[in-house]
Amino acid sequence: MKDLSYKAVMARQNDIIRHAVGLDYDQFERPDHTFDYEGLMASVPYTIEEIVQILNGLHVGNTPLVYLDNMTALARKVAPAGKGAQIYVKDEAANPSGSFKARRAALSVYEAKRLGYKGVIAATSGNYGAAVAAMAAKLGLKCIVVQECFDSRRVGQPEILEKQRKCEALGAEVIQLTVGPELFYETLKLLEETGYYNASLYTATAIAGVESLGYEIIQQGMKAFGRHPDYVIATNAGGGNLTGTARGLRLAGAEDTKIYAASVDLSGLHMASDHDFNRKSFTTGHTGFGIPFTVQPDRSDVPRNAARPLRYMDNYMTLKQGEVFFITEALAALEGMERGPAGNTSLAAAFALAQTLDQDQIIVVQETEYTGAGKHPMPQLSFARENGIEIRLGDPEEEIPGKTIILPDHPSKIRARFWDIDALRKSALKRLLAPMPEVLTKAQAQYLQEEVHCDETFLCQVLPEFGKQFA
Repeated sequence: MKDLSYKAVMARQNDIIRHAVGLDYDQFERPDHTFDYEGLMASVPYTIEEIVQILNGLHVGNTPLVYLDNMTALARKVAPAGKGAQIYVKDEAANPSGSFKARRAALSVYEAKRLGYKGVIAATSGNYGAAVAAMAAKLGLKCIVVQECFDSRRVGQPEILEKQRKCEALGAEVIQLTVGPELFYETLKLLEETGYYNASLYTATAIAGVESLGYEIIQQGMKAFGRHPDYVIATNAGGGNLTGTARGLRLAGAEDTKIYAASVDLSGLHMASDHDFNRKSFTTGHTGFGIPFTVQPDRSDVPRNAARPLRYMDNYMTLKQGEVFFITEALAALEGMERGPAGNTSLAAAFALAQTLDQDQIIVVQETEYTGAGKHPMPQLSFARENGIEIRLGDPEEEIPGKTIILPDHPSKIRARFWDIDALRKSALKRLLAPMPEVLTKAQAQYLQEEVHCDETFLCQVLPEFGKQFA
């Protein structure tokens, strides 16, 4: 009998993951405290054209790129004269499971079947579980979804419970846990016991599946408006959405398109806190995941996370909860599109950003997600009230996460706010530089520039803060 104590299971995690993914991550580690990220991504045995073909064979992808003419008109109405960029949205709710994560899941489950696994396991409380369940059903594999669902009172958020319903409807076995460190532990135990494939959000295969999204945006955009978009905005949590989309944009030749992250600002709430767990109204796409995963991506269920958003983002926007709820209702009322909260986070960012840009510029919101009984604003707001959150109309700038949700009393109060991205870069560099020698080699400096998406001038300026210098 194997020792199933927490300490023993965590000590075996590298071996468990290696067998559950079919990949030895040690081959990408370098002796100079860097690692071969592009080598990791190249381990996916498919070209982008082959990925698109595989996904289309599973009825995933090729989703519409929709011009939001009424949302654009509203942005222009509240913007200064001559401002109000055109807003397009990639309607990923058209995928089988209702979100862009069908792309991640399709390639992951396809790879699991190719490698001979009998089933797949996904640790997620979100749309990814439903996506993996749908693709497992399509390809004839067993599926287990491990879901962080409840606080210690066994109270779960409406959105998470809705996703449980969807996973089970698609044939998955759902194991529900309370918030805390047990999610990874329980997942490791199941992977070891079943011998199933780790359909992680963070493998290279999962990220490569999302590359098809960015690739499609450029192909469809060239037909729709004849050029590359000026901006693509991705809702950011664990970073795979932005990373995969950005890589797909680059594969399609869009080197000039700016890539912005967008997250709901939940500053002050701790995502692993039993007290705070039900005091937020967003289970993904918020700063509680977005900021930690941006500066320290290797906090995932694989040794090296293929989702590395800081490598690609040009800026980071934050929204208030009330603003995203407002935009969710506006999208339904103005465009006849009822969609869930995740994609509407980036749509709220696009609406704010559009007011600062000229009318001939183009913003693409790169995803929507399905909505349902638990994901709709009304049950979310009702649940917030039950947990002592004050909800009112007014200025969202006054919103305090965990205490208030303030719906804007006028669309002009939806504002563009930018996180200090240089501060994020410095935070990431502090961690990356810690094991490195005082004098860096050229290869180490190049790796650092790529990892935090900065130029040599910025790196030279900040190295002395950490007691380092170039050779």
